[in-house]
Amino acid sequence: MLKHTYRYFLLIFLFLSGCQDSEVAPQQALTLEEEQSLLGNPSGATADESNYNNYLMTKPQFALSYSRDRGTPNWVSWHVSRDWLGSAPRQNNFRADPELPQGWYRVTTSSYTGSGFDRGHSTPSADRTKSEEDNSATFLMTNIIPQAPNNNQETWANLEDYTRDLVQDGMEVYVVMGSYGVGGTGDNGTARTIDNGKVTVPNRIWKVLVVLEEGENDLQRINTGTRVIAVDTPNSNTVRPDWGTYRTTVDAIEQATGYDLLSALPVQVQQALESQMDTGPTR
Repeated sequence: MLKHTYRYFLLIFLFLSGCQDSEVAPQQALTLEEEQSLLGNPSGATADESNYNNYLMTKPQFALSYSRDRGTPNWVSWHVSRDWLGSAPRQNNFRADPELPQGWYRVTTSSYTGSGFDRGHSTPSADRTKSEEDNSATFLMTNIIPQAPNNNQETWANLEDYTRDLVQDGMEVYVVMGSYGVGGTGDNGTARTIDNGKVTVPNRIWKVLVVLEEGENDLQRINTGTRVIAVDTPNSNTVRPDWGTYRTTVDAIEQATGYDLLSALPVQVQQALESQMDTGPTR
């Protein structure tokens, strides 16, 4: 009898011990700034003024690497979830970013006047509608690039709408967007710069989306089966409206830019995700 009782309590002890070992430690709460750069810092940007062409800026709404000489962001990263979407109206208050270091040239909305290029958002206005303050942040010129109107208003708009559709369907999306090269084609033809040479017109515009079901511990939930969408488009008015035709791999974007995307993920997961081209739905 004692032998059987001992075995019974031993089994209970082992069961409870196993339950404790299998528990996943909860992820510490992230600041809003940490949330926007959860997937890593693609260019190793720093908040050092001497690093003027790879200057790190972190805001509650998005994070970015800024190039003083180009007058545009190198890349911008942000998180899209239901919590960021609300009813705040579009503020439309394009303006210079006061957080740039003193003495740096500050691009203004008038820098784009008559250029033939749109003031193209990196983090879209419609991705930040929780509050007027959040929406207003997307109109800082450090979030803006010279974008061919058809690229901005058709191809890119369709991809942005699709991203928010995913969120409304119960997903959350981590996004990194950037541009590279020199020379795009807008309403006035091809140009290498605007604003008397102070703002570079990029040749290519890219975006990477990491799509997850809503949940917690987002970084830990990304695995080799996670959907990753990589897109690389020409900055031209002749671009096709279907963004799906411009899908590529993260590896290809890294090769073109020299960046290390998704660097916060384990190497094995990075390698698997970055080599695959998405074939999922586009609407």
